[in-house]
Amino acid sequence: MPDTPARRGAAGDDLYQRYMAAYDTHRDHPRTCPPCPGRPCAAGDRLLGSFERLQEAYLAWQRDRR
Repeated sequence: MPDTPARRGAAGDDLYQRYMAAYDTHRDHPRTCPPCPGRPCAAGDRLLGSFERLQEAYLAWQRDRR
């Protein structure tokens, strides 16, 4: 059975939404930040760190549910 919001539950769904929003923000940042396409700026680094932490938290949450 696929991992659906109903299966994840409210906490997992919220974490997943924050994780995906962090990904979108990190992915879109270079479009509006001239220095980022060549080398990430400090804000780009923070966005990547936020995405990585949320991704790890979500994956850990999934592992704990199994």
